[in-house]
Amino acid sequence: MGPAGRVCSVLLVVCLLGLHHSSGFWIVNVVFPPNAKSRLPSNSTPPLIIVPGNLGNRLEAKIDKPTLVSWLCYKKTEHWFPLWIDLNMFMPIGLDCWIDNIRLVYNRTTRRSSNSPGVQVRVPGFGQTYPIEFLDSNKLAGYFYTMVQHLVNVGYTRNETVRGAPYDWRLAPNENVEYFTKLQDLVEEMYEQYQKPVYLLGHSMGCHYVLYFLNHQPQAWKDKYIRGFISLAAPWGGAVKPLRVLVSGENDGIPMISNIKIREEQRMATTNPWMLPFDTVWPKDHVFISTPTFNYTNRDYQRLFTDINYEDGWHMWEDTKNLTGDLHPPGVEVWCMYGVGLPTPVTYIYDEEFPNVDPVDFVYADGDDTVDSFSMGLCELWEGQQEKPVHVTKYRGLAHLDIVFNEQVLNQIQHIMDGKSDTPNEIDVRFRTK
Repeated sequence: MGPAGRVCSVLLVVCLLGLHHSSGFWIVNVVFPPNAKSRLPSNSTPPLIIVPGNLGNRLEAKIDKPTLVSWLCYKKTEHWFPLWIDLNMFMPIGLDCWIDNIRLVYNRTTRRSSNSPGVQVRVPGFGQTYPIEFLDSNKLAGYFYTMVQHLVNVGYTRNETVRGAPYDWRLAPNENVEYFTKLQDLVEEMYEQYQKPVYLLGHSMGCHYVLYFLNHQPQAWKDKYIRGFISLAAPWGGAVKPLRVLVSGENDGIPMISNIKIREEQRMATTNPWMLPFDTVWPKDHVFISTPTFNYTNRDYQRLFTDINYEDGWHMWEDTKNLTGDLHPPGVEVWCMYGVGLPTPVTYIYDEEFPNVDPVDFVYADGDDTVDSFSMGLCELWEGQQEKPVHVTKYRGLAHLDIVFNEQVLNQIQHIMDGKSDTPNEIDVRFRTK
């Protein structure tokens, strides 16, 4: 790495250290994740596949662009380069280039998205853990590293008994058909290799990807190949935060990137409209966005998209709202874990400058600081809707992203993998017992 690369690395550390402690879908706020503590190895290591959340794995790109948004941008590259996380996105002069490289172009006629002209995007390392452990090659932005290392400490082997299933998180499942074929092949491969059914573990939006996958498999296939589904902080009823992201942007505390600027990229991913609060479960009179002239509920999405000059968002939502919106039970044993006890915005209040301004106030409810507990607790509806058991554990005081490296959660996952299905109803992480 040359001098410029070292400068970018330093800037990345500074930017990530400067993030607010607000664990959302769209930016990872974990720098130098905690090391997993040593444990006695277990002789029983049923295979595990991890499906990350939004922004939760690396993306790479190669470009040969017909036009440039700035003379500072590269026009052509011979090799694949990091797109997420790209160090240049944290530099003001590189943000426009990054947005133009990572953006999607939505076609209302075909109801499909494509990459920016002249840009190829790929997901590296399917079946391996490195693209979900750290989101950058310098290993500064950690995500699943602590969990994977914990599993290694108790007898798992990276890329063998524990594997990652990264995907293009810009796209909703209806545009990621090839991914689910690869995921099915990976499940069957691990089953054949270890002669044990496979656990699937998802975090946040990744849980919806797992649910979509399971809902499209025959019950006989699930009975043979899937041991269970561990969901962490899943927004089962959608989340309120994507509304703010789409309305006025959300930089999650990165000081050098404005909310309005990052909104350009956030409006181009079909997964953000997909994760809006589901109109099938939320009260029809709940106000999500309040302005001096109108209060928007889930009955007003079309008007909202029109009012914020983002009509593509309405079509994206129409395309994706039924993918998992009915919350059809997965048909496998479920361990549903999520944080509670933290103030979480469920209404954003704007002044007359809406939508090109940050919210001026918030209405809070219980949650994990990103997703409210009402949405995460909807997994309880599956009790009695399927033959397989559903276990629910609430972690009081645990934030949305912290759940993937909290020691008590990791220990609970280990107990599940060891065949101990029963889990406590609630654990208070604020008063950890030794």
